[in-house]
Amino acid sequence: MASEIPKQFLLLAGRPALMHTIQKFYNCFSEIKIVLVLPFHHIELWNRLISEHRFFIQHQVVAGGRERFFSVKNGLKMINDGGLVAIHDGVRPLVSDEVIIKSFQIAQAYGCAVPVISPAESLRKLENGSSYPANRENYRLVQTPQTFNNALLKKAYQQPWDKKFTDDATVFEADKNKIHLFDGNRENIKITWPSDIYFAEAMMKII
Repeated sequence: MASEIPKQFLLLAGRPALMHTIQKFYNCFSEIKIVLVLPFHHIELWNRLISEHRFFIQHQVVAGGRERFFSVKNGLKMINDGGLVAIHDGVRPLVSDEVIIKSFQIAQAYGCAVPVISPAESLRKLENGSSYPANRENYRLVQTPQTFNNALLKKAYQQPWDKKFTDDATVFEADKNKIHLFDGNRENIKITWPSDIYFAEAMMKII
């Protein structure tokens, strides 16, 4: 992001991007229990931002771990048994209400719900120093929230960490659970590059 400030704390339409993300879930389910996992050394900054921006949505803050796997595992410890749990990237503030609600509905029915979108660009596969065309119809780009039966997900997170665990779906699948995909919303970008802030602010005015 070319910034000393962690991207989840960068201002988006006047307040930190992370606050917009939390607000999205609260707007859909006002009784939802929100657990926010942050690096330990970011917690003090977050508490200061809460005060500065008068952010009053109730949530519990938990220190993360050295990999995403351990951060999620720390967060799951704060969730009561039973029900469903949705895990979402803090820098995806443009997730739609429809996607959030559908993720819970599908996970309730099937135990798992993972939003995806189709790639718009042509794809090429790199292999042995060469590249080959790939059929984009066979690929999907994975988003969050990824929503699961809580008991099944907690069981999956009892596995030892593996470098192949790039998201919660890969952890869940490694424990012999089936992944259920559904259509995400294309605006639900993961803020990664400086230009993403400008895109997100523009989209917030029209969606």
